[in-house]
Amino acid sequence: MGTRRSLSATAGAITVALVTAVVLAASTLTAAATGGSTTTFRHYVALGDSYTSGPLIPLPRLDPVGCVRSTSNYPALLAHKLRVHTYTDVSCGGADTGDMTSPQEVFLGPNPPQFDALRPHTDLVTVGIGGNDHGVFGSLVGTCPGLRAEDPTGAPCREHFTEDGVDTILAKISDTRRNVTEVLRGIHERSPRARVLLIGYPRIAPETGYCPNVLPFAEGDYAWLNEVERALNAALENAAAADGDTTYVDTFGPSRGHDACQPRGTAWVNGQHRKLLAAAEYHPYLTGMRGVAGVTYAQLR
Repeated sequence: MGTRRSLSATAGAITVALVTAVVLAASTLTAAATGGSTTTFRHYVALGDSYTSGPLIPLPRLDPVGCVRSTSNYPALLAHKLRVHTYTDVSCGGADTGDMTSPQEVFLGPNPPQFDALRPHTDLVTVGIGGNDHGVFGSLVGTCPGLRAEDPTGAPCREHFTEDGVDTILAKISDTRRNVTEVLRGIHERSPRARVLLIGYPRIAPETGYCPNVLPFAEGDYAWLNEVERALNAALENAAAADGDTTYVDTFGPSRGHDACQPRGTAWVNGQHRKLLAAAEYHPYLTGMRGVAGVTYAQLR
């Protein structure tokens, strides 16, 4: 998830930090990529946005830099655990459902259409997409923090996006389901033998409590942020059900107690501050990638 503008800035930060990342990331990769499997997947393709690509999690890939794609994201960890024969990760920060079939312009890009990686012999596909459609999550993180001061105990961001009694963010998400259903249809057309898993988004805000230094939202908007995430994940789950040949992987439930308000090492998702060699703002840590990989691996078993 996240806006394309913020991801361009992130790409620049990666370029500055790359040499340091190369040195520090080897031990991270070794610790992260553990486990094994006797499954027989031969060609695994990972599609998705920045919640798949893993911006600022070492070690960054350069193909292209602007996709902020980590070699320690959940597809990489999952591929290692499954011991797949070949593995292709084309996830890209800022991607939406349209970038499955069209090139995505990024820093030192473009990133080719993600569907270009699919083959008739592909037998496993994971896809994490939808949060950037209609700029949903970019609108939230770009707007809500600036509204907190005017009503810190209320829900000014929810009110901002409510027009004539209609929650415009939730209205946009209803269209996301149709877009994701089309993505799943396109995957099956190109890789008819593949097992397809649609990966949901982990929680950002806690069920109760507040941490304004980490998540600078008004108190009432915490509940609304959870409502938006639940609606987005429900849209994905419904898309998988409508498709009939895709497994939805819930990460929102398993990430309970791992929201951005939790301590580093427990939280799956970072808060408002960019952390070089750890996570972009409002994006997963390595801890989160391990969590999502574990949930997905359990689903496959």
